[in-house]
Amino acid sequence: MSERAASERHVPVMRDRCLELLRPGLDAARAAGETPVVVDATLGMGGHAEALLAVEDDVVVLGLDRDPQALQLAGERLSAYGDRLRGVRTVYDRVDEVAAENLPAGRGLAGVLFDLGVSSLQLDEAERGFAYSYDAPLDMRMDGGEDSQDETAAELLARVSEAELRTILREWGEEKFAGRIARSLVARRADRPFATTADLAAVVDAAVPAAAKRTGGHPAKRTFQALRIAVNRELDVLADAVPRAMDALADGGRLVVLSYHSLEDRIVKRAISARTTSSAPVGLPVELEEHKPTFRAVTRGAETPDDAERAANPRAASAKLRSAEKIRAVRSTT
Repeated sequence: MSERAASERHVPVMRDRCLELLRPGLDAARAAGETPVVVDATLGMGGHAEALLAVEDDVVVLGLDRDPQALQLAGERLSAYGDRLRGVRTVYDRVDEVAAENLPAGRGLAGVLFDLGVSSLQLDEAERGFAYSYDAPLDMRMDGGEDSQDETAAELLARVSEAELRTILREWGEEKFAGRIARSLVARRADRPFATTADLAAVVDAAVPAAAKRTGGHPAKRTFQALRIAVNRELDVLADAVPRAMDALADGGRLVVLSYHSLEDRIVKRAISARTTSSAPVGLPVELEEHKPTFRAVTRGAETPDDAERAANPRAASAKLRSAEKIRAVRSTT
């Protein structure tokens, strides 16, 4: 494990803009006479949570992470804030349940922040098997615990059919050479199973045509992304989590989501669109109350980091930021 402090290993992406977008939700809670409670659904090493706790001295942060190592590091980093940070080991599609367990009945959250994808901790720890740039056991499980019941990337590669593997690479890695790579992987595992990241990266590299490797970064990048998503069920979890987070917000509460590839952003965009558009049938002359939107979009489309942040923090390069505010609790059915 790296000995660097968590604060040195994680630079929060679009930190100031995230705080700016969350702040009106905090103010709405204060106006209602309540302590603002925010869920950091992807606590990681606590960069965004630290920024929020440092600036807003009455805020309580419920920090969710499935990775016990991340919870430990974030807890140590943020120990000065006492019980204003409450770490919870869980997958973030339980965001609404965690809110209900930590808030008085009838109360909603002032904000929910998602910083999606693989964390700095997981990328930096070679033994976690997320990065093609390190030779390590082919793991990729985000929970990282010895008690994990999830299969590793090596186990997944050993059991899926060539057709399933091709689909995983094409849909979740957006890999145009999915068929060639899947055939190569299946042929290789017939000889011996995959065990390390370097082993996997080498086979993928050999399967991709030389001309295609001249641009676009490492040829195994999309394969690693696809397998990581499959191992951790990331897109299914996200599709459940965003609506649950929106349900858990109080009126005036803010949803803020940072995504890092088009598959994540598409899910977030659809979830926000579903709540910010009228459900009235086309041609209805009067919009009835039950058809009115329950959220309003705060950002116009997806915002991106400026040039200075992209230059200073390479992991911000592909970030897209979306936000929405809850304007009424539920569509009436009466």
